Amino acid sequence: MSDTTYLAQGPRTAIRPFTHADADEFTFRARESRELHHPWLFPPTSPDTYAAYAGVLIDDPARAGFLVCERTGTAESADDGAIAGFININNIVLGGFRCGALGYGGFAHAAGRGLMSEGLGLVLGHAFGPLGLHRLEANIQPGNAGSIALVRRAGFRLEGFSPDFLFIDGAWCDHERWAITAEMR
Repeated sequence: MSDTTYLAQGPRTAIRPFTHADADEFTFRARESRELHHPWLFPPTSPDTYAAYAGVLIDDPARAGFLVCERTGTAESADDGAIAGFININNIVLGGFRCGALGYGGFAHAAGRGLMSEGLGLVLGHAFGPLGLHRLEANIQPGNAGSIALVRRAGFRLEGFSPDFLFIDGAWCDHERWAITAEMR
């Protein structure tokens, strides 16, 4: 993947929009990461489910989807440009609100390496810069320690608790509400 396709770059990661051409790699990574993701999220694992998922992120102006990609610094490396995870901004509302809700997941091959932390920092810069947002929220199930640690490292604050907030895997699940504003960065 050429550097010119990236929206933002850090020392080890870069972010870029989803494309339909990412289906094979994304679904492979999602399948190999099922154990890591369960029971928190269920990213698409087949070409058909990916096409529908990516299509919404690509076409809906109330959403912005970002792939977090590894950067090795050398185009010769097989890892350069590999998808490490994804971060989506959903339910984007502009006007006086200028807010969105984050959804994200890292892939197993990248787990524990700090790539999602760096990628989240890039997405925050893009959200509070070019996208013109003021606030981002992340609603996280209380038992999801890895996800809570990610937003805490990024500077999010805990704002509350929402019982029966989101329907996941056949049940209504409680969530903690975490948020960050442009001024907090």
